[in-house]
Amino acid sequence: MINLSAHQLQDWVALLYWPFVRIGSCFMVVPVFGASTVPARVRVVLAGAVTLLIAPLLPASPPVAAFSAAGCVITVQQVLIGVALGFCLQILFEAVNLGGQMLGNSMGLSMAMNVDPLHGSDASTPAVGQLYTLLVTLTFLALNGHLALIEVLAHSFRTLPVGADGLGAAGLGTVVSWGSQLFAGALAIALPGVTALLIVNLAFGVMSRAAPAFNLFAIGLPVSLVFGLVIVTVGLPAVQATFMELLARTLEGLERLIGAADL
Repeated sequence: MINLSAHQLQDWVALLYWPFVRIGSCFMVVPVFGASTVPARVRVVLAGAVTLLIAPLLPASPPVAAFSAAGCVITVQQVLIGVALGFCLQILFEAVNLGGQMLGNSMGLSMAMNVDPLHGSDASTPAVGQLYTLLVTLTFLALNGHLALIEVLAHSFRTLPVGADGLGAAGLGTVVSWGSQLFAGALAIALPGVTALLIVNLAFGVMSRAAPAFNLFAIGLPVSLVFGLVIVTVGLPAVQATFMELLARTLEGLERLIGAADL
């Protein structure tokens, strides 16, 4: 007969519980896994599967009861770490979406708001933003970005072991400063197309001065829309290349984030 003490059961629970909390929190907000189209049960199953895979490689958990006061503090810290990692990667996708919205507004598609299936039924995004989001999502999966994310999560347990310390002030400062990447990435994606459309609008301004009787309002929107569609089609490879560069920088930023506690 196998005799198991309460201390042994507590160690087994702690070995899987806190890693599961960190990984599950990350999967709740990270792109692709955290999309509203992915059921919560699927995320829980994926988080449990990843936890079981990396559990033998994890360092020993602290000798604290999982549901004690100290254990609740550790649980909160694991949630913060997982959400911070997912948030930093989500910023990258939101930057692409924002860049598409800026370009769509310049084309005259500000009123063409469709239901966004990735952000819920109450959210709406211009068609260009949805197109860019789908493009970078497929690129992210083709580049095995989801596997790189799992690798970062596994590495975080070595640089940020389970404990009450968490990210610390340096890590939280890194997460806050990472918000600037939203505007920098959106500008990098939308700037070429917005600049080209600005030239088109300047050309219409010159035409209106040269021929005041010319009805620009009747043809201005269709021409801007046609030029915008051409710019979007021609610029898709550039958007993909920019996303790949931003993705590499984001993964480097995640490595710095999980190593911020050592600074």
